[in-house]
Amino acid sequence: MPYRDLRDYIAELSRRELLHTIDEKICKDTELVPLVRLQFRGLPEAERKAFWFRNVTDARGRKFDGSVVLGALGSSRSVYGAALGTDADNIAAAWQRAHSNHLPPRMVEPSAAPVKETIVHAPALGGGVDRFPHLISTPGFDPAPFITAGVWVTRDPENGAYNLGIYRGMIKAEDRVGCATDVPTQHLAIQWEKARRMGRPLEAAIFIGGPPALLLAAASKVPYGVDEYGLAGALNGAPIEVTRAETFDAVVPAHAEIVIEGRIRTDVLEPEAPFGEASGYLGPRKMEKIFEVTAITHRAQPIYQGIISEFPPSESTVIRKAAFDAILLNHLRNVKKIASVTRVASHEAASCNMMFVIQLTNPAPGEPQRALHEAANFDPSLGKILIAVDSDVDPDSMDGILWALSYSMQPHRDVEIFRGKIPRLDPSVTPGLEDASAILINACREYPYLPVSLPRRDLMEKARARWDALGLPALELKAPWHGYPLSLWTEENADEAEKALTGRYFDTGAKLAKRRGPTS
Repeated sequence: MPYRDLRDYIAELSRRELLHTIDEKICKDTELVPLVRLQFRGLPEAERKAFWFRNVTDARGRKFDGSVVLGALGSSRSVYGAALGTDADNIAAAWQRAHSNHLPPRMVEPSAAPVKETIVHAPALGGGVDRFPHLISTPGFDPAPFITAGVWVTRDPENGAYNLGIYRGMIKAEDRVGCATDVPTQHLAIQWEKARRMGRPLEAAIFIGGPPALLLAAASKVPYGVDEYGLAGALNGAPIEVTRAETFDAVVPAHAEIVIEGRIRTDVLEPEAPFGEASGYLGPRKMEKIFEVTAITHRAQPIYQGIISEFPPSESTVIRKAAFDAILLNHLRNVKKIASVTRVASHEAASCNMMFVIQLTNPAPGEPQRALHEAANFDPSLGKILIAVDSDVDPDSMDGILWALSYSMQPHRDVEIFRGKIPRLDPSVTPGLEDASAILINACREYPYLPVSLPRRDLMEKARARWDALGLPALELKAPWHGYPLSLWTEENADEAEKALTGRYFDTGAKLAKRRGPTS
């Protein structure tokens, strides 16, 4: 179902019983994030939900006019599915449809745009960015509140192409926000570098809160130049309504909760961070970009939206996994035309940035290696561990992956070190050196194999029926849960196995006795 704004989406989360509404007073600096973080450390993924806090204060005792929603994009696959207007089982299909059916945004006059209900311009910002309940994401370690779910809207200084991306913003003053781009290949960083070479600042707007598809599109890894507004419209099932920005030539979501406009300076950098990162460690303080605020518009009683990131699993890993798995699969199958690729899986413990497992069905010789190389080249900052597996290995299962690594590859033959990667929030990189690399592992079976050593499927199905009839505990079967033949299995082998099931194994013994040979 299409959403016009965050408020429509919150109502849907409540209808699906995927929302905790908290009306008790809570401090956004010390209490709010730790409370939501607990579910990522103590609940199964399927039981995690979004939180809506409607009585928010800060460490100075201020009470905010609006409210805060956290965990509303990716606390679980069910939440993420709701953001797409579908369910957990149809996320990949929704992404697949969206890639080929972009819907351009629809213009709305400023007078009809809810985000224009309040408008302030510099220098009379009336508290500026500090009027909103920005969250401290890693209380006790982060040096300031940060904007975490803010989508930065920028335009290519050369051709005007839009980029929508989620980048963190350190709150430094009423009219100043840090802008962190981890690697130079991020799209805002590309546009910033173009503006720097032209000797001008990069104009930008940060919007907070909006149709969830906008944030999911902004968080995805689409090629440079792809219009995220159009992708978001496709994901949403209806065009995103936009309106003119106040201070530069751009459009912003008409139904956003908050829009902060300004300029990213290109003549100077400033220290920024530390900040809790998706690697599970704090990222170091470094020189980063500065965003100077020129105007703020917002709705009455705005709903402030944040994202739970930092230590995996987190909301950001669920978001990245759903997007990255679908985008990389589309890249390998449809762009690079490797038809044997059937699934791609990133892994939350690896922050969905570092490890990708590619499943192939009956690959031609050389196709696993080609798929690994194309995946490694997709984005120089993504993919430190890339593994190719056969179709009977679940790429989401670490048990299955370890099985394939143990018995379907040889390190001297099937492992390659791929150099030239760009480090992304990786503290293992040698300090002072940009020496990142990837390991490519072909764990597809290259030679004939005998069957998988589990009872045959029909026998396991009968056993499962007997299990249920006996009232034994509910089963969650892991693949593979039954045996199946592979290429090194003959009709004679199958006949001997059938004889064993019917008590005629002495026949096999007699046959084998006729095949005796000398000991030397």
